[in-house]
Amino acid sequence: MMINTLRRKLRGIPLVVILLTVFPFLISAYCIGSENNDNSSADTRYTCVSVPRRIVFCGDTVDLTRYDRHERMDRELMAFSFMHSTSIQTIKRANRYFPVIVPILKENGIPEDFKYLMAIESACNPLARSGAGAAGLWQFMPVTGKEYGLEVNSHVDERYHIVKATYAACKYLREAYNKFGDWISVAASYNAGQGRISQQQDRQYTDETLDLYLVEETARYIYRIFAAKLLFDNPSAFGFRLKASDLYPQIHYRTVKVSETITDLARFAKSQGTTYALLKNLNPWLRDTSLPCKNGKEYVIMLPDNDKMNYNPDLTLPYDRKWVVD
Repeated sequence: MMINTLRRKLRGIPLVVILLTVFPFLISAYCIGSENNDNSSADTRYTCVSVPRRIVFCGDTVDLTRYDRHERMDRELMAFSFMHSTSIQTIKRANRYFPVIVPILKENGIPEDFKYLMAIESACNPLARSGAGAAGLWQFMPVTGKEYGLEVNSHVDERYHIVKATYAACKYLREAYNKFGDWISVAASYNAGQGRISQQQDRQYTDETLDLYLVEETARYIYRIFAAKLLFDNPSAFGFRLKASDLYPQIHYRTVKVSETITDLARFAKSQGTTYALLKNLNPWLRDTSLPCKNGKEYVIMLPDNDKMNYNPDLTLPYDRKWVVD
């Protein structure tokens, strides 16, 4: 029916006009096809990061040769390999925040490998917030944050405070280690909760957390930490070849102690020679436009060093030389 209608419409149009109309499109299609054929001759291949036979986590060697462990590890390695922007940004940010959190982990007797737990929790983004309401580098829920000593309200939310949240995370991790006695169970409990891990160990008659049947999120969690460790140990193996100048440097700042209420943080920022935006950027724990100081409460506010605010690629040093190729 449609073909007959088209024939009737074209019957009165000279053939030359039809050819002149169609010919440019035919040439264009031919050129595009030729270009695609040329490109198809290029050798485009995707490769996978090899799953190691074993990995060391917090001083313990984990065997990854059993098929289920191998395949779980393979899945997380592929995720880091092909989620390019997230993986690269995590490394960039880690250059700024690992130097802050690692000394706190060591001070509290927490293995340094737990910096990779922080990396998978928030992609090293201090402003990260999950759909469930977990916030900050360590992704504390409001109730858990308060339980471990963080102030959480409409004006101040210390889950976003890099230093204080790290100390709170250390309290949790140490408490969990006292309960389980092994760091893999501690890491799993950070995702699932101590009670749930203990319950499943009892129900499944094993203390080996990697052998537990758990919900998918928690089952993947430990292997994501392992994969993050391999990513940071050798980004080039994942196809990420960064220069030192690609990394985010630490921010130079000075501090001001505040013990009286600030009714207007924007005005306060201006009085300190900076902007409201930079004040909030350096102090994401400030959640409102004012800061009440009640009952002698004192806060330490970070302010940018205006003389050292600009990027200087020559002065950007990598936290770990393995992260860069130059």
